Amino acid sequence: MTAFYDLNAVDIDGKQVSFAEYKGKTVLIVNVASKCGFTKQYAGLEKLYQAYKAKDFVVLGFPSNQFGGQEPGTEKEIKDFCSLNFGVKFPLFKKIEVKGPNKHPVYKFLSDATKKEPGWNFTKYLVDKKGVVKGFYESSVTPESADLKKAIDAAIAEK
Repeated sequence: MTAFYDLNAVDIDGKQVSFAEYKGKTVLIVNVASKCGFTKQYAGLEKLYQAYKAKDFVVLGFPSNQFGGQEPGTEKEIKDFCSLNFGVKFPLFKKIEVKGPNKHPVYKFLSDATKKEPGWNFTKYLVDKKGVVKGFYESSVTPESADLKKAIDAAIAEK
């Protein structure tokens, strides 16, 4: 099986990103969309990122148009929308498929590890500093959720 740090993805600006650069960091991976009832979670995700980034925590956003066609925009439109409406500074990636036979290798890794695929936009996977998937959170679990914050705190505290 592929290790988390062997993965890579193309960011929203078209640059190849090796996940090796996330070694030693706690990572929250989220499939995002601009026209979803959960879109306001962008604000909470950015708050989490800002609150924890000094503790080697990062949020990675993967736009996907697989749920109700709620991410129809181009990468530039998505980036502009996130920046203008939510001040998003956490890394965003190129639009991908997060479920089904053509899912991106990052999501293949995540769903193989948890035996769960995203059921909708804003599903979250928590990966610890060693690249182990520690949690799966449905869309309804907000970035402000006490359970999610507790899991992030525990993952950050691990040696």
